[in-house]
Amino acid sequence: MTVMCGTDQIFLKVLLCPMYYGGYNESLMALNSKFNTPGCSGVADWTVNPPVLLFNFSISQDGLALCGNNLNITNQVGSGVFADYSQVQVVNISGTINAWDPSISAITYRQQLMYRFSCLYPLQYLINNTELSVSGVSLAFKDNNGTFISTLSMSLFTSVNYTTKLQIPSTGLQLKTRIYVMVKATNLTNKFNVLLDRCYATTSPYPTNSTYYDLFVGCPRDPQTKIDWNGIAQEAHFSFEAFRFVEHKNLTISTFYLHCATRLCENSTCSSLIPKCVKKRNVRSVDYNPEEVAMMHLHRRLQCLS
Repeated sequence: MTVMCGTDQIFLKVLLCPMYYGGYNESLMALNSKFNTPGCSGVADWTVNPPVLLFNFSISQDGLALCGNNLNITNQVGSGVFADYSQVQVVNISGTINAWDPSISAITYRQQLMYRFSCLYPLQYLINNTELSVSGVSLAFKDNNGTFISTLSMSLFTSVNYTTKLQIPSTGLQLKTRIYVMVKATNLTNKFNVLLDRCYATTSPYPTNSTYYDLFVGCPRDPQTKIDWNGIAQEAHFSFEAFRFVEHKNLTISTFYLHCATRLCENSTCSSLIPKCVKKRNVRSVDYNPEEVAMMHLHRRLQCLS
């Protein structure tokens, strides 16, 4: 059995030969024993060798309910960069493919057939973006228990309308230029929203052992940071004013990199997961093991006149 866990659908593939050997065929198989429900049966593909029976279903609320698939959301203690201020949601979607025994007598010689499947979706990421000229980068996240493929992007804009992309001149941005940031998920089931736990700037492209400055951790830390949308849609918006790192005092241009610790949260519970503000930390070096937490590395480079 092959299981592909997608962003808005789950795809299943089962070999037909064992079914026929057991006395069944494709018309006698259905998701979670929903034999009389349209959309819960599979489609045989005889063009491949060996032939297979294909199932797919939406992981939207209606799609899961149609064929009786299960969705469970659990909270785990945050780790790595998430450890100090958040819990992390993990989504498990599971179900079975069952065979219907058409025997009308009290006994049968057919072996019971049942295929169990599940998809595990860890929902924590570190979103960055290294390309100045590219508005978004596709991310692929693979966990040992399943695969979650999504498209997330971080884009910079010039105004609160979030329509005009910010073009960073070679001479850098003027200090106190307001920068509008959008983190967006596309091609994703409507069950999840984008929630920013933390956004911060570092002096190097990678946040390991780098001087950093928190823009916000749940609530704004920098007095110039404004959070417009967070946890209420499939995109999050915030803005801040361009600044420079003190360690760049001898440089004409202060270059820094923007990172956002981001998760996808079940939309009915996002409001309860927005992190609390914690005691303000000073600008310092941050240490963590990048192998402790599943994350994606993209980042946005910014240049400001010193």
